Amino acid sequence: MKKFAALLLTFVMAVSLAACAGNSEPAETSTPDAESSISAESTTPESSEAVSEPESELATDSQTEETESPADTDTESIGTNVLVAYFSATGTTEGVAENIAGGLDADLYEIVLEEPYTDADLDYHDDNSRSTIEMNDPSSRPAISGSVENMEQYSIVFIGYPIWWGEAPRIVSTFMENYDFSGKTIVPFCTSEGSGISSSVSNLEELTSGATWLDGQRLNGSDSLDTVMEWVNSLGLDFDA
Repeated sequence: MKKFAALLLTFVMAVSLAACAGNSEPAETSTPDAESSISAESTTPESSEAVSEPESELATDSQTEETESPADTDTESIGTNVLVAYFSATGTTEGVAENIAGGLDADLYEIVLEEPYTDADLDYHDDNSRSTIEMNDPSSRPAISGSVENMEQYSIVFIGYPIWWGEAPRIVSTFMENYDFSGKTIVPFCTSEGSGISSSVSNLEELTSGATWLDGQRLNGSDSLDTVMEWVNSLGLDFDA
Protein backbone atom coordinates (compact mmCIF):
# COMPACT_ATOMS: atom_id res chain seq x y z
CA MET A 1 0.00 0.00 0.00
CA LYS A 2 2.86 2.34 0.90
CA LYS A 3 4.55 1.48 -2.39
CA PHE A 4 1.39 2.29 -4.32
CA ALA A 5 1.04 5.63 -2.52
CA ALA A 6 4.67 6.45 -3.25
CA LEU A 7 4.27 5.60 -6.91
CA LEU A 8 1.10 7.67 -7.15
CA LEU A 9 2.83 10.66 -5.55
CA THR A 10 5.79 10.32 -7.93
CA PHE A 11 3.44 10.22 -10.95
CA VAL A 12 1.55 13.35 -9.83
CA MET A 13 4.80 15.30 -9.36
CA ALA A 14 6.06 14.23 -12.76
CA VAL A 15 2.83 15.36 -14.45
CA SER A 16 2.99 18.70 -12.61
CA LEU A 17 6.59 19.31 -13.68
CA ALA A 18 5.77 18.40 -17.31
CA ALA A 19 2.85 20.81 -17.31
CA CYS A 20 4.97 23.66 -15.97
CA ALA A 21 7.67 22.97 -18.51
CA GLY A 22 5.14 22.97 -21.37
CA ASN A 23 3.66 26.36 -20.38
CA SER A 24 7.01 28.20 -20.13
CA GLU A 25 8.42 27.44 -23.61
CA PRO A 26 5.86 29.32 -25.78
CA ALA A 27 6.16 32.43 -23.64
CA GLU A 28 9.95 32.56 -24.07
CA THR A 29 9.90 31.99 -27.82
CA SER A 30 7.04 34.34 -28.61
CA THR A 31 8.35 37.42 -26.85
CA PRO A 32 11.30 38.24 -29.17
CA ASP A 33 9.16 37.70 -32.30
CA ALA A 34 6.52 40.05 -31.01
CA GLU A 35 9.06 42.82 -30.21
CA SER A 36 10.72 42.40 -33.57
CA SER A 37 7.37 42.79 -35.31
CA ILE A 38 6.48 45.96 -33.39
CA SER A 39 9.91 47.42 -33.98
CA ALA A 40 9.61 46.85 -37.72
CA GLU A 41 6.19 48.47 -37.94
CA SER A 42 7.17 51.47 -35.85
CA THR A 43 10.39 52.22 -37.80
CA THR A 44 8.86 51.98 -41.28
CA PRO A 45 7.06 55.40 -41.17
CA GLU A 46 10.15 57.07 -39.67
CA SER A 47 12.31 55.64 -42.42
CA SER A 48 9.85 56.89 -45.04
CA GLU A 49 9.87 60.40 -43.59
CA ALA A 50 13.64 60.42 -43.48
CA VAL A 51 13.72 59.72 -47.23
CA SER A 52 10.98 62.17 -48.14
CA GLU A 53 12.49 65.20 -46.36
CA PRO A 54 15.56 65.51 -48.64
CA GLU A 55 13.29 65.12 -51.69
CA SER A 56 11.13 67.96 -50.36
CA GLU A 57 14.20 70.17 -49.90
CA LEU A 58 15.40 69.42 -53.41
CA ALA A 59 12.01 70.35 -54.81
CA THR A 60 12.15 73.65 -52.92
CA ASP A 61 15.62 74.43 -54.29
CA SER A 62 14.47 73.59 -57.79
CA GLN A 63 11.49 75.92 -57.52
CA THR A 64 13.79 78.70 -56.26
CA GLU A 65 16.12 78.26 -59.21
CA GLU A 66 13.23 78.35 -61.66
CA THR A 67 11.93 81.54 -60.06
CA GLU A 68 15.31 83.26 -60.27
CA SER A 69 16.25 82.18 -63.81
CA PRO A 70 13.94 84.58 -65.72
CA ALA A 71 15.59 87.53 -63.96
CA ASP A 72 19.03 86.24 -64.94
CA THR A 73 17.87 85.78 -68.53
CA ASP A 74 16.42 89.27 -68.66
CA THR A 75 19.70 90.72 -67.40
CA GLU A 76 21.69 88.90 -70.06
CA SER A 77 19.31 89.95 -72.84
CA ILE A 78 19.66 93.69 -72.15
CA GLY A 79 22.87 93.81 -74.21
CA THR A 80 24.39 96.99 -75.69
CA ASN A 81 22.49 100.26 -76.02
CA VAL A 82 24.16 101.13 -79.37
CA LEU A 83 23.07 99.90 -82.79
CA VAL A 84 24.94 100.47 -86.04
CA ALA A 85 22.53 99.99 -88.95
CA TYR A 86 23.68 100.41 -92.52
CA PHE A 87 22.85 99.88 -96.17
CA SER A 88 25.71 99.10 -98.51
CA ALA A 89 25.27 98.24 -102.19
CA THR A 90 28.95 97.75 -103.00
CA GLY A 91 30.56 97.11 -99.58
CA THR A 92 32.08 100.57 -99.06
CA THR A 93 29.66 101.70 -96.35
CA GLU A 94 29.78 98.24 -94.81
CA GLY A 95 33.48 98.62 -93.97
CA VAL A 96 32.87 101.92 -92.15
CA ALA A 97 29.90 100.46 -90.25
CA GLU A 98 31.99 97.48 -89.13
CA ASN A 99 34.68 99.84 -87.81
CA ILE A 100 32.15 101.79 -85.76
CA ALA A 101 30.49 98.67 -84.38
CA GLY A 102 33.83 97.07 -83.61
CA GLY A 103 35.22 100.19 -81.92
CA LEU A 104 32.15 100.54 -79.70
CA ASP A 105 31.40 96.83 -79.26
CA ALA A 106 27.95 97.72 -80.59
CA ASP A 107 25.35 95.62 -82.39
CA LEU A 108 25.54 95.62 -86.19
CA TYR A 109 22.55 95.38 -88.52
CA GLU A 110 22.64 95.33 -92.31
CA ILE A 111 19.63 96.74 -94.13
CA VAL A 112 19.05 94.14 -96.83
CA LEU A 113 16.75 94.46 -99.82
CA GLU A 114 14.04 91.87 -100.16
CA GLU A 115 14.88 91.91 -103.89
CA PRO A 116 18.65 92.48 -104.19
CA TYR A 117 20.03 94.90 -106.76
CA THR A 118 21.72 93.58 -109.86
CA ASP A 119 24.59 95.39 -111.57
CA ALA A 120 22.11 96.65 -114.14
CA ASP A 121 19.88 97.99 -111.37
CA LEU A 122 22.76 100.09 -110.09
CA ASP A 123 23.68 101.64 -113.46
CA TYR A 124 23.07 105.31 -112.74
CA HIS A 125 23.84 106.15 -116.36
CA ASP A 126 20.66 104.32 -117.37
CA ASP A 127 17.54 106.40 -116.79
CA ASN A 128 15.51 103.19 -116.77
CA SER A 129 17.60 101.36 -114.18
CA ARG A 130 15.86 100.37 -110.99
CA SER A 131 17.94 102.61 -108.73
CA THR A 132 17.41 105.62 -110.99
CA ILE A 133 13.65 105.13 -111.06
CA GLU A 134 13.53 104.76 -107.27
CA MET A 135 15.60 107.87 -106.62
CA ASN A 136 13.44 109.92 -108.97
CA ASP A 137 10.38 108.91 -106.92
CA PRO A 138 10.46 110.34 -103.34
CA SER A 139 7.60 108.01 -102.36
CA SER A 140 9.46 104.85 -103.37
CA ARG A 141 9.96 102.44 -100.47
CA PRO A 142 11.86 99.25 -101.45
CA ALA A 143 10.99 96.32 -99.20
CA ILE A 144 13.45 95.18 -96.52
CA SER A 145 14.26 91.57 -95.71
CA GLY A 146 14.35 90.95 -91.96
CA SER A 147 14.07 93.38 -89.06
CA VAL A 148 15.86 94.65 -85.96
CA GLU A 149 15.01 92.67 -82.84
CA ASN A 150 14.39 94.65 -79.65
CA MET A 151 14.82 98.07 -81.22
CA GLU A 152 13.49 99.54 -77.96
CA GLN A 153 16.71 98.58 -76.13
CA TYR A 154 18.86 100.96 -78.19
CA SER A 155 19.26 104.57 -77.13
CA ILE A 156 21.85 105.45 -79.79
CA VAL A 157 21.46 104.42 -83.43
CA PHE A 158 24.10 105.01 -86.09
CA ILE A 159 22.61 104.92 -89.57
CA GLY A 160 24.97 104.58 -92.54
CA TYR A 161 24.43 104.68 -96.30
CA PRO A 162 26.00 105.74 -99.62
CA ILE A 163 24.93 108.98 -101.25
CA TRP A 164 22.83 108.51 -104.39
CA TRP A 165 21.80 111.56 -106.33
CA GLY A 166 22.54 113.67 -103.25
CA GLU A 167 20.22 111.53 -101.07
CA ALA A 168 20.17 108.39 -98.99
CA PRO A 169 18.92 105.38 -101.00
CA ARG A 170 15.15 104.98 -100.69
CA ILE A 171 15.54 101.74 -98.74
CA VAL A 172 16.95 103.83 -95.89
CA SER A 173 13.66 105.75 -95.88
CA THR A 174 11.89 102.40 -95.57
CA PHE A 175 14.04 101.57 -92.56
CA MET A 176 13.41 104.90 -90.81
CA GLU A 177 9.66 104.58 -91.24
CA ASN A 178 9.57 101.01 -89.93
CA TYR A 179 10.54 101.86 -86.33
CA ASP A 180 9.75 104.22 -83.50
CA PHE A 181 12.84 106.31 -82.78
CA SER A 182 11.27 108.45 -80.07
CA GLY A 183 13.77 109.31 -77.35
CA LYS A 184 16.73 107.93 -79.31
CA THR A 185 19.83 109.73 -80.57
CA ILE A 186 20.42 109.13 -84.27
CA VAL A 187 23.90 109.54 -85.72
CA PRO A 188 23.96 109.46 -89.54
CA PHE A 189 27.08 108.78 -91.59
CA CYS A 190 27.60 108.33 -95.30
CA THR A 191 30.15 107.40 -97.91
CA SER A 192 30.45 109.21 -101.23
CA GLU A 193 32.92 110.36 -103.83
CA GLY A 194 32.46 113.97 -102.83
CA SER A 195 28.84 114.80 -102.00
CA GLY A 196 28.07 116.01 -98.48
CA ILE A 197 25.60 114.47 -96.04
CA SER A 198 23.55 117.47 -94.93
CA SER A 199 20.57 117.31 -97.29
CA SER A 200 20.16 113.55 -96.86
CA VAL A 201 20.01 113.96 -93.08
CA SER A 202 17.30 116.62 -93.12
CA ASN A 203 15.14 114.50 -95.44
CA LEU A 204 15.49 111.40 -93.26
CA GLU A 205 14.81 113.40 -90.11
CA GLU A 206 11.40 114.35 -91.52
CA LEU A 207 10.48 110.65 -91.48
CA THR A 208 10.87 110.35 -87.70
CA SER A 209 9.50 112.12 -84.65
CA GLY A 210 10.77 112.52 -81.11
CA ALA A 211 14.37 111.63 -81.97
CA THR A 212 17.52 113.70 -81.53
CA TRP A 213 19.47 113.88 -84.78
CA LEU A 214 23.17 114.77 -84.90
CA ASP A 215 24.72 116.44 -87.94
CA GLY A 216 26.42 113.32 -89.15
CA GLN A 217 29.63 112.79 -91.08
CA ARG A 218 30.84 111.82 -94.53
CA LEU A 219 33.49 109.13 -94.28
CA ASN A 220 35.64 107.25 -96.76
CA GLY A 221 35.68 103.52 -97.20
CA SER A 222 39.48 103.63 -96.87
CA ASP A 223 39.39 105.37 -93.47
CA SER A 224 41.21 103.47 -90.74
CA LEU A 225 39.61 102.36 -87.50
CA ASP A 226 41.51 105.12 -85.66
CA THR A 227 40.17 107.77 -88.02
CA VAL A 228 36.59 106.53 -87.72
CA MET A 229 36.77 106.26 -83.92
CA GLU A 230 38.30 109.72 -83.61
CA TRP A 231 35.07 111.09 -85.11
CA VAL A 232 32.86 108.79 -83.01
CA ASN A 233 34.60 109.82 -79.78
CA SER A 234 34.27 113.51 -80.69
CA LEU A 235 30.48 113.22 -80.58
CA GLY A 236 30.47 113.45 -76.78
CA LEU A 237 27.87 110.68 -76.37
CA ASP A 238 27.63 108.38 -73.37
CA PHE A 239 27.96 104.98 -74.99
CA ASP A 240 27.81 103.18 -71.63
CA ALA A 241 24.42 104.56 -70.53
